[in-house]
Amino acid sequence: MSHTTMTYPLGDRNVNRLGYGAMQLAGPGVFGPVKDEARAIQVLRDAVAAGVNHIDTSDFYGPHETNQLINKALHPYPQDLCIVTKVGARRDAKGGWLPAMEPDALTQAVEDNLRHLGLDVIEVVNLRSMFQVFAPQEGSLEPQLAALLELRARGLIRHIGLSNVTPKQVADAQAMTPIVCVQNMYNLANRQDDALIDQLAEQQIAYVPFFPLGGFSPLQSTQLNEVAAALNATPMQVALAWLLRRSPNILLIPGTSSPAHLQENLASAQLTLSDEIMAKLNGI
Repeated sequence: MSHTTMTYPLGDRNVNRLGYGAMQLAGPGVFGPVKDEARAIQVLRDAVAAGVNHIDTSDFYGPHETNQLINKALHPYPQDLCIVTKVGARRDAKGGWLPAMEPDALTQAVEDNLRHLGLDVIEVVNLRSMFQVFAPQEGSLEPQLAALLELRARGLIRHIGLSNVTPKQVADAQAMTPIVCVQNMYNLANRQDDALIDQLAEQQIAYVPFFPLGGFSPLQSTQLNEVAAALNATPMQVALAWLLRRSPNILLIPGTSSPAHLQENLASAQLTLSDEIMAKLNGI
């Protein structure tokens, strides 16, 4: 099945399940300007040309760098392009990640995203919980969601998603408003969200795993390497194909600043994993 026919609802759009994450378009550590602007613009244009219609970004990548690149590369945007951003964090002068979850900070973040992307309305805004920077932690997100609901009422955002959250936070948020996606860390080796993914699938809600290969500490797995070699594919392609097969509501946003690597990521949609291979990978 090609990635152009493999779609899933996100808000009121149907998007291709293989999207693109813009995080790596900023400088090292997602901070500062991109090394090679022409190449970054090329990657974005190639992604859209290949059928990618879901781009994940944030104004705290860079900060501002990735959104300005997206604007430069793709504006005026194709009709079917769904740009998803996230709010709730900011960067310090050295590139550290800090919470910015006060309602006025969220409002400013949405306005900054709109301005830098050159949009009048953002399709989906994910509220990133920052009680703990790199792992979900319980805590009420009610004031933050109330601020986003106000922005939705003003017509600045269409749909609300959540990022870096616990199942309880998802349920609590759903009591306030429909949630169209959940973006958490999930991959072959980090599978704490297995039950949540299945619950969301039953509700036709997208689940968007970040760090499909483990992120800042990449997966090291002999099984993965063996399967990749047998399929004549890369470990990254196998890890992405596993996620696509894991559940129909999983949307992928692998990031890269290399045009060749982009094509490699997109080709993972063509990999067919047998039940036997899935069983082997599930054992990692």
